[in-house]
Amino acid sequence: MIEAGSLIRSLSGRPAARNFHTFVINEIGHGIVTGRFPIGSILASDAVMMESYGVSRTVLREALKTLEAKGMIEARPKVGTRVSPASRWNFFDPQVLSWHFYAKPDARFFESLFEVRRSLETQAAQLASVRRTAEQVRLMKYWLHQMELAGDGVEALGLSSLEIHRVMAESSGNSLLRSVIGIVELTLALALKSLDGAALAQYSDGAYGAHGNLVRGIEGGNAASAQAAIEQAIALDAARAMTLLGRETRGVTIAGGSEPRRS
Repeated sequence: MIEAGSLIRSLSGRPAARNFHTFVINEIGHGIVTGRFPIGSILASDAVMMESYGVSRTVLREALKTLEAKGMIEARPKVGTRVSPASRWNFFDPQVLSWHFYAKPDARFFESLFEVRRSLETQAAQLASVRRTAEQVRLMKYWLHQMELAGDGVEALGLSSLEIHRVMAESSGNSLLRSVIGIVELTLALALKSLDGAALAQYSDGAYGAHGNLVRGIEGGNAASAQAAIEQAIALDAARAMTLLGRETRGVTIAGGSEPRRS
C-alpha cells in the first residue's frame, strides 16, 4: 500500500522505501510503467533479480505476487514472468498511479485522468453538499487555512489541497467515491511539478480561490456552487499538467526511492 500524500511529499525529496518488499515492488513497477521492462517482455530469472535487488527468494516472490495482483505481470510455467498489457493494469491502485508520475508525459493518459477525476469529484461535491457533517466542514476549513499559509511551499500547498479533496470524498458518504483520491493526488502532483516562479504564485491564488468556493458551497448546501468550484480546481490542475507535454524528463528519480538501509 501507498500512503495518501506520499507522492506529493516526494516532490521535495526522494523517499526511502519502508522495507525490501516495497523496494522491489517499486523498482519493478516503476520499470514497467516507464518502459524499462517493455510490455510483453519476460523479466529476468529469480536468481538474477535476487542478486540485482539484494533480496531473498521469499521477498522477491512476495513482491512479484503483489505486482501480479495489480495486473502488471503474469507468471507462466516454463515461460517466466511476462509483463502484462496496460489494459490489464489496475489504474485505480494508488501505487500503479504513482509510478505514472515518473513516466514520459502522455496527452491521452492525462486526458483520461482528468476525465475520470471530473466525473467522480463533481458527484462527490454534489453529495457532500447534502451529507456533510459539521466536523467535516470544520476539517475542510482547517485545511483551507493551511493552503492560505502555504506561501511558496509547494508540498504544503499540495498536501492541504489533497486533504480538502479527501474530506470531501468522505463527506459524500459513498465509499466508492473515496477511490478517486489516488487520481486526485497524481493529477495534483503533476500540476505542482510544472510550477516555478510566477506560475506558482498564480496557481496558488487560483487554487485557494477555487477551494474556498468549494468549501463554502459544501457548507452552505449549495450543490451547484460546490460543483462549479470543483470544476474550477480541476481545470486549473489540468492546465498546469498539460504544460508538461513536450518537456524533456530531466532528473527523474525512481518511484520507489532509495534502497532501504541495511544494518
